[in-house]
Amino acid sequence: MQFQKTPGWLDWFAGPSKPRFKLPAGAVDAHCHVFGPGAEFPYAPERKYTPCDASKQQLYSLRDHLGFARNVVVQATCHGADNRAMVDALVHSGGKARGVATVRRSVGDGELRAMHETGVRGVRFNFVKRLVDFTPRDELMEIAGRVAKLGWHVVIYFEAADLPELWDFFTALPTIVVVDHMSRPDVGKPVDGPEFELFVKFMRQHPNVWSKVSCPERLSVTGPPALNGEQSPYRDVVPFARRIVQNFPDRVLWGTDWPHPNLKDHMPDDGLLVDFIPHIAVTPDLQRRLLVDNPTRLYWPEI
Repeated sequence: MQFQKTPGWLDWFAGPSKPRFKLPAGAVDAHCHVFGPGAEFPYAPERKYTPCDASKQQLYSLRDHLGFARNVVVQATCHGADNRAMVDALVHSGGKARGVATVRRSVGDGELRAMHETGVRGVRFNFVKRLVDFTPRDELMEIAGRVAKLGWHVVIYFEAADLPELWDFFTALPTIVVVDHMSRPDVGKPVDGPEFELFVKFMRQHPNVWSKVSCPERLSVTGPPALNGEQSPYRDVVPFARRIVQNFPDRVLWGTDWPHPNLKDHMPDDGLLVDFIPHIAVTPDLQRRLLVDNPTRLYWPEI
């Protein structure tokens, strides 16, 4: 089946640099995707965008180039609740990948157990209105209760301005809750301003809440990184991510977000994204917790 990519959206960066920052042994890219290929794994009819194809082989080649040991493959909204592309990537990872699925209320317990056997360890609830249609919260709560029995967690994707109306629902979830990309804060506002302070309060009051300190390329106002190695890539995002890492060092994750869907202005060099890490996790201990200890505890507790 042929799919036409959404006009104006960029393809992923095909020639990533080699990072200057050397990742610690066992590092995990804890947020990445596979898209199709559409001829093998068709995109969902209800999708809000059509990406370029991004295969499991290309993802794992990037993993090796950047120096990661393992991946967490997160179900992409363009595939809806059809998890076949993500599951296929796990099956062919040689045990080096775990997954986060999207499911509907109609999913059977046998199907959940089968996904668990392939390496799925979480479900994702998306509240970004421009990306998905509304799913009733009672359905999401029912799904959370069912996957909790498997020891899975819930990944939530939302925007910072919507936290007040979602707070009660999020805090009622019966699992570990992982927030994508620090809830997409407006980094043009103060890091100690009321909006980001509310997110910090959310994490402080609820010890089951984790956060990914990823996607500076989506949050930055200053734009792509400077070439000067002394200056942080996406420097305006650094204070926000650093604050979360320093305050909650055992509840943070990091990922490339490859292949970076829905970007129009610039496509990041994944090598430079890795070089963002030592600016937000400023000691070897914090780097190891962020990249090795935390994702291993959440996704490979048996190791």
